[in-house]
This record gives sequence, structure tokens and C-alpha cells, in this order.
Amino acid sequence: MDFNVILEQINKQAENVAPLGAKLKFQLDDQILMIDGTGDKNVVSTDDGEADTVIITSLETLVKLKSGDLNPMMAVMGGKVKIKGDMGLAMKLQSLL
Repeated sequence: MDFNVILEQINKQAENVAPLGAKLKFQLDDQILMIDGTGDKNVVSTDDGEADTVIITSLETLVKLKSGDLNPMMAVMGGKVKIKGDMGLAMKLQSLL
């Protein structure tokens, strides 16, 4: 699965959930996926800006998390996913994935 497919899927999901109330950035290999939930709705883009929470992982790991093939806690504990910033915001990700 490529980055554009992931971007499209997360964009569709983001439209259906309440705004996060913060900015969340994914660093996926060498690409950025930003979810800005500070307004009336969640806005998904590829802008690289400041975020309340940054999740660093590979595209492959994100695909496994989305499909349910990888447990999020095990991914963090195993070092496949690194989280910087607001851990509570990272926990809200289940609704977007």
C-alpha cells in the first residue's frame, strides 16, 4: 500500500470523527502526514509544521496497525512506533485508524 492510499483513507476517516482539538503529525519514512484538528473539522495534509504529538514509524508499520496485524502497544514497546508529545492525543488515534 502506498502513501497516497493511506492519505486518502485517513482523510475519509477524519471527516467522520469529531475534531481532535490538536495537531497530530505522522513521520512515515521520509513523508509527512499532518492531521489538524484545531478547527471545526479534522484537516489532513502533507504539510510539515509544528504538532502537539508526533508519531514516528514506517509506512509498513502503519499499514499493519491499520489492518489490525500489529498491536499498537506492542509496536510502541517494541520500538516500531515512537511517540513525541501528548500521549493522550496518540491514544485518540484508534478512531482515525
